[in-house]
Amino acid sequence: MEVNGTATILSSAVLAVEYVEALLPANPLQQPLNQAWDHMLQRYTKFQIATWGSLIVHEFIYFLFCLPGFLFQFLPFMQKYKIQQDKPETWEKQWKCFKMLLFNHFCIQLPLICGTYYFTEFFNIPYDWDSMPRWSYILAQCFGCAVIEDTWHYFLHRIMHHRSIYKYIHKVHHEFTSPFGMQAEYAHPLETLILGAGFFIGIMVFCNHVVLLWAWVTFRLLETIDVHSGYDIPMNPLHLIPFYAGARFHDFHHMNFVGNYSSTFTWWDRLLNTDAQYIKHQKKVKEH
Repeated sequence: MEVNGTATILSSAVLAVEYVEALLPANPLQQPLNQAWDHMLQRYTKFQIATWGSLIVHEFIYFLFCLPGFLFQFLPFMQKYKIQQDKPETWEKQWKCFKMLLFNHFCIQLPLICGTYYFTEFFNIPYDWDSMPRWSYILAQCFGCAVIEDTWHYFLHRIMHHRSIYKYIHKVHHEFTSPFGMQAEYAHPLETLILGAGFFIGIMVFCNHVVLLWAWVTFRLLETIDVHSGYDIPMNPLHLIPFYAGARFHDFHHMNFVGNYSSTFTWWDRLLNTDAQYIKHQKKVKEH
């Protein structure tokens, strides 16, 4: 009976999504996107799309999302939104971060990206336009991936803060007590592999089209660069996501080193009381 009830709820949700989509006006970009996608499939092999396409998406999206935070340091009127105003960015730190990023991206992440094609072949993941899920389902899948990744990140991240192993791996990421966007993937190679595994678990659960790989990497990069930005920007659309942590939440983790271990959401820290110091800190800030 319970199974039937759950199935009914899921069916109703699907019908509701389809009904809302039917009410929306036709997307004028759909036809050009369809043609561009078909052109890509005709011109490149699946291996090239999965490997080099994924690398290009990652690099382009990463540095594109880093650009606003990089420019903020030169805009005086944005400094009122900087969380740790007494610790400005320096060229020395940013250059050091950039060099580490290049190493991680091309010596650690690129070999992993090379396995994307074999993953899609093994699980028969389609590439064609007609099999592509609707945008609403892609968003729902990205949310599901975020929930899985956040859970993995919380517990593995918390373990990395244990005093017996912290100085060997995670200390590298904490070289900057006042984070900036480009520092989001500044980490020890082992940390890149360990915490990065959470990214792929959601893909293994939800992936039914290659486009989800690119949608999920876009969402994940947007989120991690935002929480490392060092700026608490008002009217940030990401704060519309329920239980979203945000820059101020994660900035405290870099400043305090203890607590606020989650990557995207706040519920694990709240449930396990690892945000207690952050809550006290926020109360003191409000009192002053």
